[in-house]
Amino acid sequence: MTTTTTLAQVYREHPIHLRDIIPLDFNSIRSVPDSHVWPISDDFSSDHQLMVPIIDLKDPNAVKLAGHACETWGAFQVINHGIHLNLLEEVESEARRLFSLPTQTKMKALREPADATGYGLARISPFFPKYMWHEGFTIMDSPTDHARALWPTDSARFCDVIERYQKQMKVLAEKLTDLILESLAIFREDLNWDVGSPSTALQLNSYPPCPNPNRAMGLAPHTDTSFLTILHQGSITGLQIFKQGAGWISVLPVTGALVVNVGDLLHILTNARFPSVLHRAVLNQEGFHRLSVAYFYGLPIDCSVSPLLRLLDSGENPRYRPVTVKEYVDIKSKNFEEPLTSIRI
Repeated sequence: MTTTTTLAQVYREHPIHLRDIIPLDFNSIRSVPDSHVWPISDDFSSDHQLMVPIIDLKDPNAVKLAGHACETWGAFQVINHGIHLNLLEEVESEARRLFSLPTQTKMKALREPADATGYGLARISPFFPKYMWHEGFTIMDSPTDHARALWPTDSARFCDVIERYQKQMKVLAEKLTDLILESLAIFREDLNWDVGSPSTALQLNSYPPCPNPNRAMGLAPHTDTSFLTILHQGSITGLQIFKQGAGWISVLPVTGALVVNVGDLLHILTNARFPSVLHRAVLNQEGFHRLSVAYFYGLPIDCSVSPLLRLLDSGENPRYRPVTVKEYVDIKSKNFEEPLTSIRI
């Protein structure tokens, strides 16, 4: 009998040192330590009219608009997506309740060095010379065990909200995947993805108030390993994406909207037609505690991904060799800066 590898098991093969897991005790910090001081960024877009597209899923042209947004931006905001505003508010409230716990309580759910879930710094931390002004909580499958560590007698509310959010995000992610594939004149049935369940993860992000937000970084520039990512960013600005030829552009919050961005796997599938968008989180200047919730939707871990030949223009060659999701996660866990170069033909 064969056993199915999970995303969590793949990450266990790439343990991280505790120094790259344990966040600062932000409540006790009065100045930014040198370990968290980043160079001041000045590569912002000077075109203040540039805005990430907003797509209404009820728009008859949603398929065409989504395809164009993926190709020109690698991201878009989506409205009328079917996720009720109350649930978005509930999950943000539960995230705030979690990150407002005393540090010693949060440490009870600390992510193990060889694990992928629980409380701690972002997994990208080891790849940067400075630490980020960030704390996170990663969930794959059930949140129950870590929730009970945080709330031994009162974890039911958190688990209920998280599980409802996970279910609705999965439905939306599949709907968006079908929409994007349709924009390419491709259908899920045309692809060999029936080799297991999608690899998914939910990431709660906390960016505490910073005494000098211009010298610290919330989340360093990176692309997502996923097929696509759906982000609830709340009402506080902080997310920025990098647009070639323009620079860093802030993704301004829209009430009820969710941010969708292209991940590495979709980039590979489209032979780089859709950019896997570089993005980062900068800190709030007004001293607010910013939260966000990211849902990473990936293909089954044993699924093979390669550029679809039917998408190639006449005379165009595939840029990437076939790679399984597991192999690509392995590659990026070792070569974070240029994982795509490792599979380039």
